[in-house]
Amino acid sequence: MQIKLIAAAAIAAISGVALAQDTVVKIGHVAPMSGAQAHYGKDNENGVRMAIEDLNKAGVTIGGKKVKLEIQAEDDAADPKQGTAAAQKLCDAKVAGVVGHLNSGTTIPASKVYNDCGIPHVTGAATNPNLTKPGYKTTFRIIANDNALGAALALHAADKLKLKKVAIIDDRTAYGQGVAEVFKKTAESKGMTIVDNQFTNDKATDFSAILTAIKAKQPDAIFFGGMDTQGGPMLKQIENLGLNVKFFGGDGICTEKIIELSGKSKLLDNVICAEGGSSIEKMPGGKAWKAKYDAKYPKEFQVYSPYTYDATFLLVEAMKQAKSTDPKVYIPVLQKISYKGVTGTIAFEANGELKNAATTLYTYKGGKKAPL
Repeated sequence: MQIKLIAAAAIAAISGVALAQDTVVKIGHVAPMSGAQAHYGKDNENGVRMAIEDLNKAGVTIGGKKVKLEIQAEDDAADPKQGTAAAQKLCDAKVAGVVGHLNSGTTIPASKVYNDCGIPHVTGAATNPNLTKPGYKTTFRIIANDNALGAALALHAADKLKLKKVAIIDDRTAYGQGVAEVFKKTAESKGMTIVDNQFTNDKATDFSAILTAIKAKQPDAIFFGGMDTQGGPMLKQIENLGLNVKFFGGDGICTEKIIELSGKSKLLDNVICAEGGSSIEKMPGGKAWKAKYDAKYPKEFQVYSPYTYDATFLLVEAMKQAKSTDPKVYIPVLQKISYKGVTGTIAFEANGELKNAATTLYTYKGGKKAPL
C-alpha cells in the first residue's frame, strides 16, 4: 500500500511539474498577411515568432510559474474593418498582449478596441501621430512617429540639398496623408515651394496622369506618402517620363522590396527615405540579430521586424517585473519600463510615445539600401 501511495505521489508531482511548465501565455500579432503588403506582414510576424522562440528557449518564469509563450497571429489585410475585427478576436481570446498593427489606418481604429477590452498593444510600425492622441493607457509605440520622419526629410531637402520646388503625392491613407502633411508644413516653413499636390490610393498601379501633370511643374523633387507597393512602380514611371528628380518618402517606401518593385530603376539612387530608429548597423544588437534573422528567414527582412522582436520581449519583461500576465497588473509596469532591446533603450512618455526616438535617413547605392 505504501509503495502504491509513493508511486501515486510521484506521478502527481510529475503531473504538477508538467502542468506548471505547460502554462500557456498567448501574444497576439496583427499585420497584413495577404494582399500587396504581405511582405511587410510576414517580416513583422517573423520578428514576433523569433522572439517567442528565443524566450521559450531561455525559459520564462512569471509570478513563480514557468510559462510557455505562443503567438496568435491574425491577418488584417491592411484594411481598417478587418483590423478591428482581428483586434476583437484577440480580445475575445484573452491574449496577454498584442504586437501590432503595421498600418496607421488599421492601428488607430484597433487601438480603441484594445482600450475597451484592456489589452496593451505595442506597434513598431504605425507612425501617424494621431495614434496616441486619445491617451489610451493600452497604446504604445516603439518607433519615431511621422512628425519626426516627415520633418527630417523636409529639413534634409531644404538644408542639405538646397532644393526649392517639390511636388507631393499621397495615397490618402492615415499613414500616407499624415507623413505628407508633416513634410509639406516643414518644407514650406523652410521656404520651399509646393508646386503640386496630387493624390492616389493604396491599390493604384498607374500614376501616368498625375506624374505627367507634375512634370509640367518642373519640380526638383517628388515626395510620396505611401508604401513601397505604390512607390516602386511610381519610381519606374517617373524614370520612364524622363523626370530626373529626387524621390522622398517615409518608412513605407524604405524597404529592400522597393528595389524589385521599381524594376531596379536607375532612379533608386535618387531615393531618400526615413525610418524611425537607428540603422541595423548602429542598433545595439543589430548586426548579430540581423545575421540570426537572415539565417532563419532568408530574404524576408524588410523594415520593422527588429521592432516587433523587441515589442514581444518588452511585453514579457513587463509581465515578469509585475509577476503577472494580467494586463491590469502589468500595464502600469509597462508604462514606466526601461528596457534595453535590439533596437535601443525603450521607455515611454505619458502618452505611450517612445522617449528619445531616433530617425535615420537612407538612400540606395548600387542597388542596395544604405544609411546616409
